[in-house]
Amino acid sequence: MLQEISIKNFAIIDTIAMQFDQGMSILTGETGAGKSIIIDAMNLLLGSRAQTSFVRHGADKAEIEGLFFYQDSPEIATQLEALGFENTGELILRREIFANGRSSCRINGVLTPLSNLQAISSYLVDIHGQHDHQELMSPAHHLAMLDEFGDKKFRKIKQDYAQKFSDYKTLRQKLVTLKKNQAEFAQRIDILKFQIDEIASAEIDLKSDEGIYQRRDLLTHANHIAEHLNAAYYSLDDDASDYSSLSMVRNAMNELESASQFDAPSYAKLSEKIAEAYYLLEDAAADLEKRIDDLEFNPSELAMIEDHISVLTTLKKKYGPELTDVLAYLTNCQKELEALTGDENSSENLEASFKAAEKSLLISAQALSEARAIIADKLAKDVKGELADLYMAKADFKVHFEPAKFSINGNQHVEFFIQTNPGEGFKPLAKTASGGEMSRIMLAIKSSFARRENKTAIVFDEVDTGVSGRVAQAIANKIYKISQSGQVLCISHLPQVVAIADTQYHIEKIQLDDSTTSTVRKLTLEEREIEIAKMLAGDDLTPEALAQAKKLLEK
Repeated sequence: MLQEISIKNFAIIDTIAMQFDQGMSILTGETGAGKSIIIDAMNLLLGSRAQTSFVRHGADKAEIEGLFFYQDSPEIATQLEALGFENTGELILRREIFANGRSSCRINGVLTPLSNLQAISSYLVDIHGQHDHQELMSPAHHLAMLDEFGDKKFRKIKQDYAQKFSDYKTLRQKLVTLKKNQAEFAQRIDILKFQIDEIASAEIDLKSDEGIYQRRDLLTHANHIAEHLNAAYYSLDDDASDYSSLSMVRNAMNELESASQFDAPSYAKLSEKIAEAYYLLEDAAADLEKRIDDLEFNPSELAMIEDHISVLTTLKKKYGPELTDVLAYLTNCQKELEALTGDENSSENLEASFKAAEKSLLISAQALSEARAIIADKLAKDVKGELADLYMAKADFKVHFEPAKFSINGNQHVEFFIQTNPGEGFKPLAKTASGGEMSRIMLAIKSSFARRENKTAIVFDEVDTGVSGRVAQAIANKIYKISQSGQVLCISHLPQVVAIADTQYHIEKIQLDDSTTSTVRKLTLEEREIEIAKMLAGDDLTPEALAQAKKLLEK
């Protein structure tokens, strides 16, 4: 049940707050006063597309908020759980549309995507507007309308068919593509195999390849390095020369040791320093000698390294820019080759899978057709009964089926047929019914749906267009009957519909200075008599019109 709705800075509405009760509430007012704007705001609250034109001129944003109570609704509870919201029996939906084009949605104060708002609101309110007549006139919408009449079991059958159709369509596309592009597939497989072999044969090792360039430099300049090392070694220690560094330092060390015999305390410290330097130089000379012995120029190893670097350079140019990119490209090629050469993509296996999917689809389509035939009979009986209450007792209604191409909704074309008078024969609804009949047929269909749907509120936006007299009273009775098992909000210009409502709200447009705004107020019984009298006789409120209005309300 919609308990309360508040609207702020929306179109010509400045601020409006409305509280609703169970039963039937009616919105009345002159054309252009803002009744449909309130319905637009409700549609926006329920997840319709936002437009900056909705924001009142001069305001930064428009705000719509609604408070809903619900009970014994497993659908809402399941949906809330799936979206991560607590099931408390109360929902506050909020929508904001900013003048700069942004919009936001909230459920119980939590910012949420529009899709979540739409998922929840689809179980809360069902709005039937004047555009629904256009849907009824279009056979393209009849299949969806019929399917709405189905129960959970039917929806399961339809979902099963939809999955079978999706599988069938995917396999068919794969098979067509495979047969059409077998030459391209073979060429692609050859290319992938070549690229995989080219990269794999390089045996890329990220760790060892990091040092390969340093090893190449070492081998390339081995002769030069040897010359420098030898020169350094002979500078330190040359057995054939008395003037090498070690020889000179050794002589200095020996001379100081001799001098220390005459004045040991004076030269001992200096002798230790020279001895320390000597041993350090001696270690360095030994290290140089070892490096010279280890240094080896290997032309064959250098050639192998140069070849490997050349291969890596080519691979990086083709698949790089880095070796990590080359390895990633190799992985992608291997996956694509596996996908193209896997058993499931062979022509024979695909053909077998496609035929199996086709057979399964035909079985599922037959089950869907049989289920639709059952709900079509139920809908026809329900609508016929509802039409009888609306002074169309001789009218008959049926759902006409014709074969159609397979689609996500089945392989049937559905169209509503009606026979308004016995003996005339069934004809397409869109080509037969008058405006007044269309209103009654639409209400009959919606009444049938209302008994099966678990919506917390139903809104009728001028669904009584084109009728009058006793038919108007019948429509009023029908709408009121729907409200007895739930909540109905209705916009109407018919006195009979207005009078039967439990509560009446009046919308009027007020011009203040240079601005126009809509206001709403709940009418007392006396005010309702005056408004209904105006509907009956215009602004000339005669005693007869007031008396008739009072009689309608009492009735």
